[in-house]
Amino acid sequence: MSLQQLYALIGDDMKAVDAVIRQRLRSEVVLVNQVAEYIIAAGGKRMRPALVLLAAGTLGYKGADHHELAAVVEFIHTATLLHDDVVDESTLRRGRDTANTVFGNAASVLVGDFLHSRAFQMMVQVENMKVMQVLSDATNIIAEGEVLQLMNCHNPDVDETRYLQVIHYKTAKLFEAAAQLGAIVAGATEAQESALANYGMYLGTAFQLVDDVLDYSGQEADTGKHLGDDLAEGKPTLPLIYVMQHGTPEQAACVRHAIEEGGRDDFPAVLDAIRQSGALEHTRLRAKEAAARANAAVLALPDSNYKESLLELSAFAVNRSH
Repeated sequence: MSLQQLYALIGDDMKAVDAVIRQRLRSEVVLVNQVAEYIIAAGGKRMRPALVLLAAGTLGYKGADHHELAAVVEFIHTATLLHDDVVDESTLRRGRDTANTVFGNAASVLVGDFLHSRAFQMMVQVENMKVMQVLSDATNIIAEGEVLQLMNCHNPDVDETRYLQVIHYKTAKLFEAAAQLGAIVAGATEAQESALANYGMYLGTAFQLVDDVLDYSGQEADTGKHLGDDLAEGKPTLPLIYVMQHGTPEQAACVRHAIEEGGRDDFPAVLDAIRQSGALEHTRLRAKEAAARANAAVLALPDSNYKESLLELSAFAVNRSH
């Protein structure tokens, strides 16, 4: 099932979120408008705002605050993308030049700061202290995840547990917050809120693990970024960790050297080691396990088309090719 089919249930809500995004992006500073519009217009899967809408819908919410919160989540995500691409010196995202390539690092960092601060302006206007607590905690943990990832770069001794911690902080936390916000705005019970938060956390974990697979198996035209970017940056992602732990001594040594040195010179040899060792199959299996936990978390929620969409979203996260 495509994302378009998955989002059919929330089509009108997604249009409303897009309208909020356009309205809230406006600034009297021209460069802010240009950079923000450039990255927002690039599209993306919009899974995090969709998660706010689906979680709220699962609990029968009929108001409009979830549109505002979905836009807040997308702004926070977009800000992290702007900052990530500067830190990683990335040149391609979603099939286009990154904002830092087009506008420069300084503009990308500062507009990322604008989006973060605009997100906090918006969440305050919702006037819900629980919402502010969840989002402020999430943004803080995401920042810690970015620092953890930076510390892990060029370190071949990072193990699976330590790497999964980075995923939970850097990626899964915003998925968790998105689902939790949908629950909060819908007036969920404590058990329902916890269930949806856990769903989001496991979904985000599965999503990132599949991204790791696609970095070594996808098509650049589909993924919208250069294959081997993680290796070039010296990031020890799960496929690489698996090779070092379960590959032959020669394969492990090759991957270790590639992580320590970074760059793309070792990419063909590393790719061969990854494919021969079963590292991609292992990583996909871990993603499927996380998706299964996501589904298990929401099974006790009332049956509805929204709940069914959450289950289908888990399947999409692990079966996608981009």
